[in-house]
Amino acid sequence: MFAWFQRLLPKTGNFFALFEAQAATVLAGAEATVRLFDTQGNTADEIAAVAAREHDADEITRQVLTSVRSTFLTPFDRASITSLIGSMDDTIDEMHAAATAIGLYRLTSFAPEMREMAAVAVEAARLTVEAMPLMRDVARNGDRLHALTEELVRLEGRADEIHAAGLKRTLDECGERDTLRFVIEKEVYKHLERILDAFEDVADEIDGIVIDHA
Repeated sequence: MFAWFQRLLPKTGNFFALFEAQAATVLAGAEATVRLFDTQGNTADEIAAVAAREHDADEITRQVLTSVRSTFLTPFDRASITSLIGSMDDTIDEMHAAATAIGLYRLTSFAPEMREMAAVAVEAARLTVEAMPLMRDVARNGDRLHALTEELVRLEGRADEIHAAGLKRTLDECGERDTLRFVIEKEVYKHLERILDAFEDVADEIDGIVIDHA
């Protein structure tokens, strides 16, 4: 009887639940990534686990983009919503890129700096998981959200330092004798660095929303 009236009501979407689901997916991907770098031997299972989480994240991103187009009232500016979900998706895209490189080049052992960077990514993912429910009330939670984004930026800086140390180790060990190994490990480091760069982008998007709405 009231269906025609309900269709006239503004749609608000389910963005917060999707943000939280994306953060949980990113954390699951980061945990699979750290297990991958801790593996000594067969990496196939963990590579598949990272790929599965990347697929999940893509699906959540598609749901958000569809909702943005069809929703009348959104909690934040539409560009902020798409940028936030996209930056979270970028983190797991780079995890998948690292895992793909490991499978392609058949790597079965990893430098300690690689394992350390993967562990930093898990820390960043946990901060993101903590941040997403707070987005439901930015005005009340602005201070805590800002503290979390500061920590995400700090972790990105820490990862840069580990990255530099890892490349130096690889160069020292390879020298001119094993150029192929250096090129391969440099590519893996590149993707690990980009994971943390993407988490810094997540921090920037959260900060922008806090500034606009707190």
